Amino acid sequence: MTSNVTSPLEANHIHFVGIKGVGMTALALCAKDLGIKITGSDVEEVFVTDSTLTNHGLTWLKGFSAENLNPKPDLVIFTGAHGGFNNPEVVEAQKLGIPTMSHAQALGEFAKGKELITVGGVGGKTTIASMVSTMLSTTGKHPSFAVGVGDIKALGTPGRYDKEGKYFVTEADEFAISHGIDNRPRFTFQNPKVLILPNLEHDHPDIYPNFEDTKRVFLEFINRVPADGLLVACIDNANVRELVKNTKVPVQTYGFSEDADCKITSVEIENQIANTTLLHRGVEHKFSLNVPGRFNVLNATTSIVACSFLDLTQEELKKGIESYTGCQRRIEKVRELDGITYYDDYAHHPTEIHAVLSALRDWYPDRPIVAIFQPHTYSRTKVLFEEFSKSFGNANKVAIMDIYASAREEKDPTVNSQKLVEETKKYHNDVHFTGGHETTIEFLTKNTQKGDVVVTIGAGDIFHIWDELTNKHLNNDQ
Repeated sequence: MTSNVTSPLEANHIHFVGIKGVGMTALALCAKDLGIKITGSDVEEVFVTDSTLTNHGLTWLKGFSAENLNPKPDLVIFTGAHGGFNNPEVVEAQKLGIPTMSHAQALGEFAKGKELITVGGVGGKTTIASMVSTMLSTTGKHPSFAVGVGDIKALGTPGRYDKEGKYFVTEADEFAISHGIDNRPRFTFQNPKVLILPNLEHDHPDIYPNFEDTKRVFLEFINRVPADGLLVACIDNANVRELVKNTKVPVQTYGFSEDADCKITSVEIENQIANTTLLHRGVEHKFSLNVPGRFNVLNATTSIVACSFLDLTQEELKKGIESYTGCQRRIEKVRELDGITYYDDYAHHPTEIHAVLSALRDWYPDRPIVAIFQPHTYSRTKVLFEEFSKSFGNANKVAIMDIYASAREEKDPTVNSQKLVEETKKYHNDVHFTGGHETTIEFLTKNTQKGDVVVTIGAGDIFHIWDELTNKHLNNDQ
């Protein structure tokens, strides 16, 4: 029998192909809140979402096979990864008359019927969406949200669907719906009431060869904001400032800039707390931020501007932002071991790397910082090669691992991490090539000491180092 489901909100049973992807996990948790039966499949490799899914009672099948569609679901949701439209489970679903839907389209469907607050740009999307979700949740607004992260610490989940609330919070990703098959941006299916744009840089060169292409699709997306909606834009970023000049949608700007509608007037860091003062259209706001970095002060500021537009009171704004305690793989403190403090971050763009290291330098002005970077994709490393080489200024020591290749691209012999190390040495006097996990762990054990701050940086599988390092430490103690 052919299913006639046209929306995940109508489904009784959804099968998620690639359920362990951060975005897919968040959507699966939204569906679970609606009482929908969830099945899923994914690769055997351990992901940051494994524990999240398990803690919420969701399991998955290992590998992709037509047999995974038994019992037969009435909707299959898939990502651009694992073959996208060509995944064997997606192909089989279409043969069986089961509706299939990309994650991007399904995300847009979950947001229908609610006021969509979404965050675009390069760097900050996840953090800001997590902050806004936390602020709305802790002030009793019952938001629904789907954020592409393993966990939002204050909320205990990256995804939730609440029938009572009127808001849906998520991220607006400009990457392709299914690379090489449907190269439209993933935010094609979103119609925001509030669009937050913290920055704009050239990213995803395999989709947008020229930065002008990126700016074009973002301007088209910005122009979807309705007359009763709001664009919240950081005019400290020159590219955002340019786009704001070219749109007529309602806008409020923020930043350290003198002409910002919401201006950050002071930031004082004391005992790893950023005590911040804002002046928003004549109203002064003071709050204390529990996560590091001037960029997180900016993220908190835009969250306050957005939530102020959503009618949170000044007291609620302060309570909400001070409730935020971070999210997984965003300058996440993962452990203290032998007097060394370890952090992990998902940063994979030069601007993000600079922001992470600047934040840690603010918190640890006198301690040595050791940065371990795993470049993500050949195309990004090649196009932003020089920018990457200049992004480690706030680290005392830098180690660069092999490039983590995306399944969506072929190996490019013209770029590699050894070349990036040599280029980085032009701007930094302590840079090393460490290759894979095992040799990187050997480097860490030999080149770090009590008092160091170590941060792993990258969007690949670099986070596995923490378990491997702990196991090595335990074995050495025995």
